[in-house]
Amino acid sequence: MGRRPTEGRGRPFWILVAAVLVSCPLAYLALSTALRQHESRFSSHSYDGAGQEGRGAASGDEDCCRGREHLELWGAAIKWGTDHKFNSSRDCCRACKSMCGEDGPCLCNSWVFCGDRERCGDRFGECWLKKQEDVLLPALHDSGEKVIWTSGLIYGKGEGIVGLETDYGMLRIKLFPDCAPHSVAYILELLGSRHCAGCQIYRAEGRGHSWDTEGNHISDASFGPPYALIQGTLEAEGFLFKKLPLEVCPALRRGSVAWVDSGPDFFISLANHNEWRRAYTVFGAVLPEDMDIAEKIAGLETKSDVWDNINVLVLEKPIYLKLKRIADIGARES
Repeated sequence: MGRRPTEGRGRPFWILVAAVLVSCPLAYLALSTALRQHESRFSSHSYDGAGQEGRGAASGDEDCCRGREHLELWGAAIKWGTDHKFNSSRDCCRACKSMCGEDGPCLCNSWVFCGDRERCGDRFGECWLKKQEDVLLPALHDSGEKVIWTSGLIYGKGEGIVGLETDYGMLRIKLFPDCAPHSVAYILELLGSRHCAGCQIYRAEGRGHSWDTEGNHISDASFGPPYALIQGTLEAEGFLFKKLPLEVCPALRRGSVAWVDSGPDFFISLANHNEWRRAYTVFGAVLPEDMDIAEKIAGLETKSDVWDNINVLVLEKPIYLKLKRIADIGARES
């Protein structure tokens, strides 16, 4: 994929490459030099936005149901944990998910679980199912190491959608808090700050002759360059960014939105990249009806550059982004 040379980050590229090569030496030795470098640095649900929008980022055998430890969300109780207990946070999450219908908001959109046997004592296993008034601004009761609770969010169809406003239109993104809770927490925090100065798209590469309009790889074609993606950063000026943990890493599909390494650089995939290892946290998906905007950006004027022996296409003029709330599935902007 490729991360931009270390502009102001103070993280030499060879450190990033070394970290990946140490963790996955055999896998990367099996790839060609170009693809190995390409994967180790950048790459970030059939995963199109339509399928992803309704059910989160679960891939094949991955049933996404994750939360954040040491976090207690507030909200109106749908089921009281005193008489609603499970052995794991995943089971608690699934109980909340079961209250989501095929269409519209979920009856339960947040859950709170006590899973530390020693610290929870008699409260161990309590699973509180709750309803947030605002899924993009969940009510927080407490957080920090002293908190014994694990909490998570569930977004139903039409919920949990944010927009990246560009000069070429709004890219609406369905977030996946059940698969990437830490990543989504950062996006919501950034959304709450009401500014994203410095957020931009700086790289744009179309599908070329390697992928069709639905993102499927064309038989016998190369896997790039170009690499069928647009890439940018969601690091806002004056906003403290902390490296994000690796979360669920499904196969990348057309519309997938994922981090480059641990963020804040991100990319939107314009194709189904089965050739890339599942090594990138996917935290959302562009709605399918907005992919034409991503394609338009990929067709803008670019200039060639080389990032650690990888040929890339960089936009002549970066596209600056504004992060917006989306009122509902049919709205462009709140």
